[in-house]
Amino acid sequence: MTSMMLDEADLEPEREAPLEMLESYFLAHGWTCERHDEEITATIKGSWTEYELRALFREEDGVLQFLAFPDVKVTEDRRPAIWETLALVNEQLWLGHFELWSSSGILLYRNATLVDSIDDEPSLSLTAAELMIETAIDECERFYPVFQFVLWGGKTPAEAIAAAMVETHGEA
Repeated sequence: MTSMMLDEADLEPEREAPLEMLESYFLAHGWTCERHDEEITATIKGSWTEYELRALFREEDGVLQFLAFPDVKVTEDRRPAIWETLALVNEQLWLGHFELWSSSGILLYRNATLVDSIDDEPSLSLTAAELMIETAIDECERFYPVFQFVLWGGKTPAEAIAAAMVETHGEA
């Protein structure tokens, strides 16, 4: 995980309505965010690109859907290579998945979670919010180079994953 985890004193209370919790989290990090009805968006700067984070809450289902857009658009001619890349990348994910919106060619990370209700009010814990947000950012950061190698570097999906996933050990 990234080093963005908050100290308990940085954010109160420990449980809130889902979108309120996410808004509190975004604001505590100083991220620009906007709220509209059952949706909230935020923009953050990552190591590779800017990410749009978007959450939608469907109270009738008790589901919070979280999306991260890593500013990657795939042209029609590159889609077969990206679909193969997505299959290989998604095998490595524990939470969420990457997908490509066929109508627009936009690449995104998506995760959803069931939201608990306390006294018939939906609520999300700080721990759950952190896990959802930080996992999305971490996976986008981890796999952004893979997508770029396939789209712009002329590598096959397997070559791109091998090149981007080299883990370093120790410190220089």
